[in-house]
Order: sequence, then structure tokens, then C-alpha cells
Amino acid sequence: MLYRRIPKNGDELSILGFGCMHLPVKDGKLDRDKGKHQILYAIDHGVNYIDTAWTYHLGENELFLGSILADGYREKIKLATKLPSWIIKSREDMDRILNAQLERLRTDHIDYYLVHSLIGTLWSRLESLGVTDFLDRAKADGRIVNAGFSFHASIEDFKQILDAYPWTFCQIQYNFLDSKNQAGIEGLKYAASKGLGIIIMEPLRGGKLTRLIPPEIKDIWNEAPVKRTPAEWALRWVWNHSEVTVVLSGMNEESHIEENLKIAAEAYPNSLTEAELQLVDRVEQKYRKLMNTGCTGCRYCLTCPSGVDIPGCFEIYDNVYLSGDEEEGKLMYAAKPGGIIRGGVLGYASQCIQCGQCVEKCPQHLDIPALLKIIKEKFEGPDLEIWKDAAREKFRKDQKLKVI
Repeated sequence: MLYRRIPKNGDELSILGFGCMHLPVKDGKLDRDKGKHQILYAIDHGVNYIDTAWTYHLGENELFLGSILADGYREKIKLATKLPSWIIKSREDMDRILNAQLERLRTDHIDYYLVHSLIGTLWSRLESLGVTDFLDRAKADGRIVNAGFSFHASIEDFKQILDAYPWTFCQIQYNFLDSKNQAGIEGLKYAASKGLGIIIMEPLRGGKLTRLIPPEIKDIWNEAPVKRTPAEWALRWVWNHSEVTVVLSGMNEESHIEENLKIAAEAYPNSLTEAELQLVDRVEQKYRKLMNTGCTGCRYCLTCPSGVDIPGCFEIYDNVYLSGDEEEGKLMYAAKPGGIIRGGVLGYASQCIQCGQCVEKCPQHLDIPALLKIIKEKFEGPDLEIWKDAAREKFRKDQKLKVI
């Protein structure tokens, strides 16, 4: 495992952090046995930065981590969790939530505490409620050690928030498709110039850079003299930036952990050649021609009051253009939003009532209602019932139903 230093406090953090948002799920709930094995295995192999949040797994995530770290592992890691900024109504809420998190996590301090998912207007509201006083007092009394924020907005908002408080670190979305999106490369360099540690989320863009690789993308990767998986290319590209401290990976399969650990033992800054960087640039340009929605699958848009499976609809729509297989897309639309493999619960794009709640929550600032209208027109034609019949037949026989 390689480690990089937080400039303001000298902490040596593993370049690979374990992001707990995507821990394995079984029967709709966090799979505690599998999740415990995965996290402790990663710690035993050098990972020392573990990231959770108040909302993950409907609050179960922090409780789970508290239970598995209690047997000596808490001292081996730096623990990060987050203040859910969007539900804060008063200064008292901040202390109440932090104290509850300390209890959930069975600890007397949070090493890296983030104000979660900020945009400029939200930060302004929190400032008016006294968030800087809260952070100062929580640091003074030892409940938190380092204060930071996670971010999903414009570069202008990013600079405003970064300059508003003496943060130790920040967390931004960054990958080779997002170098000019949100904080982007400009924000990365700005934060580094201010001496902040920089935690990276979405290095694989919600898995879209690894799960379904179009032939046009494969052809470009295959040109490289050194053969790497798409995940390794994407992670190495992020770690190639010397400004990056930790990359969070939402590892929920043992194979993911093994691959990530291997890469994290070799991914030095500035280690990609100019030819390799140009290859990644070509992949990025090809993806932009193929993808449609811009969704990363973060699920912050949920729960939809009308029951629309927003990320599911977007994933199916994007996959059609990545794979070129429109029939598979129609089958999966009938199966997933059509309720065949969701216990009869419908999540059609046509259920959207244009309320706009999802737009306010979306870190990517997508016009979700407009995209859902396009998806409705594409997948909810007169042949939808035919595809639903096909989906019923397929998944009645498919022994892999539970893992889809």
C-alpha cells in the first residue's frame, strides 16, 4: 500500500480509501457478514481511511461500522463520516447529529468530519445557522479532529466554500470524464494550493467506467503496450495527480478489493507516460460521444415521491448507447422499472410528475424530468407489454435473479 500525507496535519493516509456507501446488500439490507469480512480484510492489507455517512443504508452503515471496528480495529484507521447538511434546521441539530454519530460508531472522536454534499446556497444557509462555530467547538472539545466538506457543484461555489473556513481537507468527484465538471482540475489544483488534503469520490463514475465497456472503448484500451483493466486505467489516472491524497473506492466484491489493493501498491504520482495520458484522453472523448444522461448512479435523487426508479432508468438508457443493444435495454426496462424483478413495484419514467425534488438533490445538476420524458418515449411504446412478458419468462427461469 502506498500512502500520501495530509499537508496540514501530517497524517499518512492510504491512497486507497474504503467507501462504505456501496457495501454488499442481501435481501434488501446490508450484508453484515460479507461487509465485515471485506472491510477488515482491506484494513489488514493497509487501508487506513474508512468513509461512511449518516444516511448510508438508511442509517445502518454507521451502526455496522461501530460494531466491527470495536475489537481493536478503530485504532488502526482514520474514520470519516459526514454531517447531513440538507436536513439541518438549527445549530442544535448539528450537535445532536454528531453526538448520535459518535454513539453509533462507538467512538469518542471522528478523525475526518465532513459537511456533506455542499453547494453554495446550502453553505450560506449553514453559515447563518452557525456551522463554523459548531466545527470550531467540536474540534476544541475533541469530538472531531479534522474538518472538511464534500462537494457537488460549480467551481465558483467550490472556491467560495473553500475560502470560507480553515478546512483541513475536502472531498470532490474526480475521474477522467469529470476533469472539467464540478470542482474539476481547477478545483483540485486550487485546494492543493491552499494546503488541503484531497479525497476523491466517484473515480469510476458510479461504475460506468468498468461495468459495460463498448467495443469502441475496448479497442482504444487494447492499443496500450501495457495491458490494464478499465478500472486500473481509471484509478491510475486519478492517482497520477500528485495533488490527490486518497481515492475512495466503493468495493463490494472480493475481486474488487484484490484488484484495488494491487493497483494501490503501484500507483505513484506522475507515473503515467505522455502516450498513456493521450490514450485516456481518447477514451474520454469516445465516451462523451456514446453517453447520454451524465448520471453517476449516486442515488441522491431518491426517494422519488412518485416512485420513479431514476438511476435505474438512466442506467438502462445509457447502457443501450454504450452496448448498442436496444433489445436488451427494452428487456431490462420491462424487468426493472416494470417491476418484474422489483416485487411488482413500478418505477417507470412515465410516473414522473415534474415536481423537481430530484433536480434539487442531484449532485450532477441534471434536468432529470426532461431526461425521464425522453426515456419514457424510448421504452414505453406499444410493445412494452410484449417486453414485460419476455422479462417474466426470462427471470422465471434465470437462477441468477437474486444477483441482478
